[in-house]
Amino acid sequence: MLMLVIAIFVVGIALIIIAGVTGDEGRRSAGEVWALVGPGLALLVIGFVLSFGFFTLEPNETRVAVLFGAYKGTVRQGGFRWGNPFWSNGPSLKPSTTGAGAEVAAAAKKGKGQAAPKKYPRYKISVRARTLNGPKLKVNDRRGNPVEIAAVVVWRVKDTAQAVFDVEDFEQYVETQSETALRHLASSYAYDHGEENEITLRSNVDEVSQALKAELEQRLARAGVVVEEARLTHLAYAPEIAQAMLRRQQAEAVIDARQKIVHGAVSMVDMALRELAEKGVVELDPERKAAMVSNLMVVLCGESEVHPVVNTGTLYA
Repeated sequence: MLMLVIAIFVVGIALIIIAGVTGDEGRRSAGEVWALVGPGLALLVIGFVLSFGFFTLEPNETRVAVLFGAYKGTVRQGGFRWGNPFWSNGPSLKPSTTGAGAEVAAAAKKGKGQAAPKKYPRYKISVRARTLNGPKLKVNDRRGNPVEIAAVVVWRVKDTAQAVFDVEDFEQYVETQSETALRHLASSYAYDHGEENEITLRSNVDEVSQALKAELEQRLARAGVVVEEARLTHLAYAPEIAQAMLRRQQAEAVIDARQKIVHGAVSMVDMALRELAEKGVVELDPERKAAMVSNLMVVLCGESEVHPVVNTGTLYA
């Protein structure tokens, strides 16, 4: 098409030049001159119109072909391309309360006369992978505890027709649905300390991320968007309860540690009594066994260093 358009321009210009030269020399009548000028001008107009059909596409970039309001397909091959010059050049960005639309509306109110930019120039839609790093959200978990949560979503456009025509703005749609899905996810799971085999936000990050991805895929399918990855990037208790939850976690950690210490101490006392009985080192009556068990438990479970008192007399002294 590039060679054809160049040839049309060359032929049109040549006809006009020939008509002008021969007309000045008087070798052609006025009718013959206009017979050359008319087609020459027509070719120039045709070449001018056809030249608007040229466009370029970068790798992983597409162009949605819309002819007089009808969807005709999507051009996916990159490089220097030509299409119908009457294909739509894309919708203008409507003024809104957020994003670029808000800037345009503010400029119009100030009288700057700034024209509304094209949201998708020439209906060019990128199909590259994009990353949405969501903000921190404060929501309540399944048990009603306020938590802060954030996620990162890697997505890309798969169906360009759905992305352009089924939703108003697919980029804003992805942001809104991602936030909605994250809020719903946080309210469906407890932060931690769940029941046996219960999935929690803190302990089961992989399972929670898979659930978030599945919900996002379901929500974004309408916009022709596929989710390649979705993971939590921030998870913490809200500041107003963070200190209380920290003290609870510390108390639970102390209890767990004490349980292990007591379990180990009981095992060691049992081993000591059994070894003494099997090897016949000393015979202890139940009262002395109880005293020995008490002393060993104090020594093994005490937090501070124990200073024993040596008995130089008999066991009963």
